[in-house]
Amino acid sequence: MAARRVAIIGAGASGLCALKCCLDEGLEPTCFERSGDIGGLWRFEERPEEGRASIYRSVIINTSKEMMCFSDFPIPEDFPNYMHNSKIMEYFHMYAQHFDLLRHIRFGTSVCCVSKRPDFAATGQWEVVTENEGKQEAAVFDAVLVCSGHHTDAHLPLSAFPGLEKFEGWYLHSRDYKSPQSFSGKQVVVVGTGNSGIDIAVELSHAAKQVFLSTKRGTWVLHRLADGGYPFDFTYVSRFTQVLRSLLPQSTINFYLERKLNARFNHALYSLQPRILDQHPTINDDLPNRIISGRVIVKPNIQEFTETSAIFEDGTREDIDAVVFATGYSFSFPFLEKYVKVVENQISLYKFMFPPDLEKPTLAFIGLIQPLGAIMPISELQCRWATPGLPRHSKSQRHTIQVDYIPYMDELACQVGVKPNLLTLFLTDPKLALEVAFGPCTPYQYRLRGPGEWAGAREAILTQRQRVLRPLQTRAGDRPARSSTVPHIFKVFFSIGLIVATLVYVSLSP
Repeated sequence: MAARRVAIIGAGASGLCALKCCLDEGLEPTCFERSGDIGGLWRFEERPEEGRASIYRSVIINTSKEMMCFSDFPIPEDFPNYMHNSKIMEYFHMYAQHFDLLRHIRFGTSVCCVSKRPDFAATGQWEVVTENEGKQEAAVFDAVLVCSGHHTDAHLPLSAFPGLEKFEGWYLHSRDYKSPQSFSGKQVVVVGTGNSGIDIAVELSHAAKQVFLSTKRGTWVLHRLADGGYPFDFTYVSRFTQVLRSLLPQSTINFYLERKLNARFNHALYSLQPRILDQHPTINDDLPNRIISGRVIVKPNIQEFTETSAIFEDGTREDIDAVVFATGYSFSFPFLEKYVKVVENQISLYKFMFPPDLEKPTLAFIGLIQPLGAIMPISELQCRWATPGLPRHSKSQRHTIQVDYIPYMDELACQVGVKPNLLTLFLTDPKLALEVAFGPCTPYQYRLRGPGEWAGAREAILTQRQRVLRPLQTRAGDRPARSSTVPHIFKVFFSIGLIVATLVYVSLSP
């Protein structure tokens, strides 16, 4: 029987792991990539192709390497814990070469239309029309994986800013921002306090005469480093912390997190504190320093523009030369408009993957999520669930793309059959069990058992702290740091409580 053919749209992080998972399942994948290289969002270009995600030159990822890697291919130990986009591209090329993925990618090829075959109800097949150098081609596929992401169409709400049409300076969306040179000596207002907005404001503050950061609601600012200098996510994204979150009232968790975040700098004092801790936080290490030195001034929402200035909702007016709108993105899928409806930037998908009303579940979206954690391992686990048989599913709707990392990963892992069994691990491999339960929930945990089991998973988990420390030991004769991210006193006084919490977690797990 001929291998089933799978069309993959996009060769970014999600497209690469989709290719690899298809090959693992004996499928015949073809990946269509409109640009000339892999990487998607993470490939920096001064002038990116239309319809492709774009970043600025200085972008550094907000998730650490051990938390963001593909589960059977650790990032090299000498790579920094938080990688510049060029290092991420280097890792992607290593991954693609190691698993021989490039030969399955058709570069410079855009997908124009994806439509059901006349016999779709019986076969689940799709006709995919592509274009390369002005020439269109149609082919039939047994399944389609959409891996084009959601950072493509810049959302620029010009109507929300009266007077912008008469503003004599220049404005742009953060998608078009590349470097600070052209803003030297200018007065600039950055609109939006997401990751891009704050990163750009901080970077501009080193070149511009003055930077104003305009925010409607404020934001909670996390930093990359946890206590002791370990990566924040490596320290706090663990099964144990997830147990605590499930057992404690949300108000208690919010109180603790707010106290923790305000201990570094008081968000209210810095005019940044939002009303409640239920929105996506922002990660930046430098913003408080730029605010306290006056290089960034936080302002409320812009009420209107004049020819040369911005008037804010508190009545203050500032002369402005340029505006950077870090106002997010809209996502759309014009090649699938008959079958997938995007309404107010929301889409109904079962498990954030499958359109619920198709007769056959042979169309899946990979990586169309906004995780509170790393996206690469989630995309990979989505692919591992989708590719063995593109499973049937119950009709259900979800109207947001934001997910919490561990619960969603475990939910998918249960479907695939790869969720780690903590009770079995404690009985058979206590050393590994302790690291899985109380250490960071790294992607390797989902390669310990079941389909796609990787023989190197145990070793990868037990050596993950060494790979965190390795790029920090840059002087000959450095004393090795302690390998644990859990304070010794915590281990001594709370070890019994940890075990009890783990047993509770096991009993509550599906």
